[in-house]
Formats: sequence, C-alpha cells, structure tokens
Amino acid sequence: APRNTQAIIEPHTEKSAHPPELLLGLYRMLLKCRMSDEKARVLFRQGKYGGNFYSAVGQEATNVGTAYALREDDWIAPSHRDWTSNIIKGVSLKLCFAQLFAKATSPDRGRSSPAHMGYPPLHVITPASSIAGQVNVGTGVAFGLKKPRGDTIVVSYFGDGATSIGGFHEALNFAGVHKLPIVYVCANNLWAESVPLRLQTALTDLADRAKAHGFPGISIDGNDVLAVYDAAQTATARARSGAGPTLIECKTYRWYGHSEIDPAKYRSKDEVEAWKKKCPVATFEQRLIEKKILTEAAQKQMAAQITREIDEAVAFAEQSPYPDASELAEHIWAER
Repeated sequence: APRNTQAIIEPHTEKSAHPPELLLGLYRMLLKCRMSDEKARVLFRQGKYGGNFYSAVGQEATNVGTAYALREDDWIAPSHRDWTSNIIKGVSLKLCFAQLFAKATSPDRGRSSPAHMGYPPLHVITPASSIAGQVNVGTGVAFGLKKPRGDTIVVSYFGDGATSIGGFHEALNFAGVHKLPIVYVCANNLWAESVPLRLQTALTDLADRAKAHGFPGISIDGNDVLAVYDAAQTATARARSGAGPTLIECKTYRWYGHSEIDPAKYRSKDEVEAWKKKCPVATFEQRLIEKKILTEAAQKQMAAQITREIDEAVAFAEQSPYPDASELAEHIWAER
C-alpha cells in the first residue's frame, strides 16, 4: 500500500518473542498513562487547576515503548505533551498530580504547570517552553554524558512541528558530528497545533531528516507499542555502543485538541474517528487477550487498581498546601 502522511505504515513483524511479563508490563503502563491523562482532562474541565493541559491520549505507545527500552540511569527530555513520561520513568502519581495542582508538594514546589514537569532524581529533564527546546537541552546532556565514556544515554521527545524549527537541525547536526549517545523520538501526530503536516514539510517521512545529519532514521507505526519497543531497542543499543544517534519517527495521532482549550475544529470527525479505531491501548489489549496472556477479569482488576492509585494521588494533591507567598523568589536559580 502507498505510504502517505495519513496512513499507518505496514504492520510490524516482531523481531523476537517477547516474554509475557514484558507484554503485561507494557500494557499496564499504557493503561496507567491513558487513565491518568483522562483524569487530568476531567480535573481541568472541572476547574480543579489552572493553566492548561496538553493531552497525549492516542499517543501512549510512542512514549511507553521507547521508555521501556531504557535503563534507570538513562535520561529523557520530554516535551510539553509528555506529562505521563514522568509516570513511565517511575515518578509517583502523587507527585505528578501535585504538579497539576501547582502544590508545594510537587517537584518544582508549585512553580509551573504539568507541561513543564521534570524530575532530575529519576533523570527526567524539565521541558523547555520553546518548541524543540528540549531537543537542544537533551543533546547537551548527551554531550556531557559522552565525555566520561560511559554508556548512559538520552531520549529526546518532540512533535512533528518541532522538526521545522532551526534549533532542531542545529541539535541533530551537532549530535551527528560528535556521535552523541542520544535517540530522537518524533511523535508525528500530523498536526502542529492547527497546521497540517502537508503545510509543514514536503517530506512523506520525517525520519528522512536524519540523513542530512549523517545518522539513521526510521518511520514506524507509533500506535504499535511493540514496533516502538523493538525500534527503541535497536536505537538505544547503537547509542550505547558509541555509534551515535538515531531518529525514530512514530506515526500516531492525538485524539483531542492541541490543548484543553482547543476545540480542534480544523480536523474532520471522520479523520479523528478513523484514528480512534487504531487506539494503541485497545489494540494491544486485544492482542494480549487473543494470545491468552491477559484475561478480561485480569484487565478489570488491573484497571480497578490503577483507579485506586489515581484517586489516592488526586486526594493527596487536593489536600496538599499551595506554596507560601514568602517563598516566591526561592527555588528559581540553582543553589551552590
């Protein structure tokens, strides 16, 4: 079938057998991210917290699949839409929801929004405000990691819109020249806010941008968590070996607007519904049930447990205090 910007690419052929515990772990994390994201959307619409929220519902496989190929000492550089990347990296739900509510118990002590949530103790770099900013920062971290000659790596996440920014190309050029230990992961959801991909680039595959900078690029089905995981395994091994970066383009789709205040009327209902049928959570769940790795009863039990965890986290966030006004000028600059 011809490949174009509106099409999921060819079905993924698994490289090898994946152990059941890995498959169940991937599924549980997909479900946890989906349920946490949906809860955050509800809380925003209820007026429970201010600012804005950038939902990643529909794109979960891109972050879960890549993060599962990482070690604890690896770093990630998330984008504004990757609040749940903190969850995948091991940050507690209580801290994540405290960040939503801008409470004093959040990692940045209530200084910013969920779009800017990072957690350095677990190697999550705080996202930058500027589009593609985290690509530059992640590249800088990778440059720092290369000097000690270890094999710790960085994964930088960004959307299709970021690939049109000048700083993106500067970062990739630098990484290619110095063979930095970094994997670039593009969640190509076909829309840069309200701008369709066809008005962003003449390319069919954004992965082709890697060629200009001297390293491999691959386009995969970003809704297939195993396709993402296998591609990430290859890319992370390359980065650890000292061979340099890889660009992974994950073709996916965000179900909702650019943010919770965007009704997304620039997209057709048919387009949205067509992509919802490719739901990364539901399709993977069905695969596991068909393989008899997951039962419907076990799935319900898993969902109930996650619901309890989320409810406890929300209660913690609601009951936590706001930062005191006297601390407004504190925790802004690095302290020596």
